[in-house]
Amino acid sequence: MDFGLDEKTALVTGAGGRIGSVDCEILAAEGAEVIALDIDTDAARTVVDDIEDAGGTARTLECDLTDRDEVAETISAVDEDAGGIDVLINNAGLVDARDKVEDFDDEIWDRDVAVNLTGTYNVTRAVYPGMKERGWGRIVTVSSVAGWHGGFGQASYAATKSALIGFGKTLALEGAQHGITSNVVAPSIVVGALADLPLDQLEQVDEHFARIAEATPMRRLGREEDVANLIAYLCSEQADYVTGQVVGVTGGVDLFSF
Repeated sequence: MDFGLDEKTALVTGAGGRIGSVDCEILAAEGAEVIALDIDTDAARTVVDDIEDAGGTARTLECDLTDRDEVAETISAVDEDAGGIDVLINNAGLVDARDKVEDFDDEIWDRDVAVNLTGTYNVTRAVYPGMKERGWGRIVTVSSVAGWHGGFGQASYAATKSALIGFGKTLALEGAQHGITSNVVAPSIVVGALADLPLDQLEQVDEHFARIAEATPMRRLGREEDVANLIAYLCSEQADYVTGQVVGVTGGVDLFSF
């Protein structure tokens, strides 16, 4: 299916990560010019090289999303050079914090709020006016199943990912009259090729992964492509009547079952 992304410019934050890199590859395969934004430029450069080797168009962009002035200057330069950003994938985020609330590190909390939530706000606020002026835009924000249901030992992650759901829905309300859609995807855990392992083999690799897979109705964990393919659709012309939605990519793990 042609998603109508030819001649569109797509900015992906956290582009060097596992989900972000596949987002970039699939959007480029659909014809978009991809801007791979990451504070880790080496990781982003690897993604861009792979896209270019496959015949796509992409470039790297270094920016600290927590620095509001830097974000504004960077997006302004991109707008001038590329003629505007049509698609924004808010993918950047940190997920490494593990501790119960009473033991949680205040600095880690502040860091995660700054990156996961405020960083997303900063880049969206910089990109949004151009979309509004052109009368077309696609914003997809990556939340998590933890944003719906919480996550034991993940206070900062779950809280920021939950806040992104409210943020994405607000963008949908504000952008609806201006040709801008905003949707949120909420993946469960994604583990690449490990998703193809039978449960007994997965347990030998990681018992935690195996427990989650066993609790998932589809009896497997997610792949990055499961998330990225949905994101590409939400960015398409065909999805122009889809906005304000939170779509789980979970294999059904969030369903109530006996």
